[in-house]
Amino acid sequence: MFDQHMICEDTVANVAENGAAIGFSFGARLPYYRGLGLSMVEDVAVTLDGEAIPREAVRLTLRGRTWTLDEMENEHGDRWNFGEVATVTVLQDGGLSAGEHRLELAERMRISYLPFVPTTRCVKTISLAA
Repeated sequence: MFDQHMICEDTVANVAENGAAIGFSFGARLPYYRGLGLSMVEDVAVTLDGEAIPREAVRLTLRGRTWTLDEMENEHGDRWNFGEVATVTVLQDGGLSAGEHRLELAERMRISYLPFVPTTRCVKTISLAA
């Protein structure tokens, strides 16, 4: 539906803690027009330059609150609304190197009236300045 708008390219940045890069982050949108409760977002898979990022290394932040993907499975009180930009953080020592990268985002959603579980994908070439 709105797959091409899932990754917000202009939001890519390294994440630092105590002066050291511990990963990178980017803005992401849910491509489902009604939005969903977080427990209905079954996966937020990230692939960088052809390498799949382990699920355990991915975090999602909405409105100042952060979840692991496992924690999202049991989050019944919060939603990811259509058009709302969440921050996806990938924990990766050293963060993202300068230059161009191929970033893929795949979101698997459980939608009550569909007899299957759709996965939507977006691939963008992103760049991080030196």
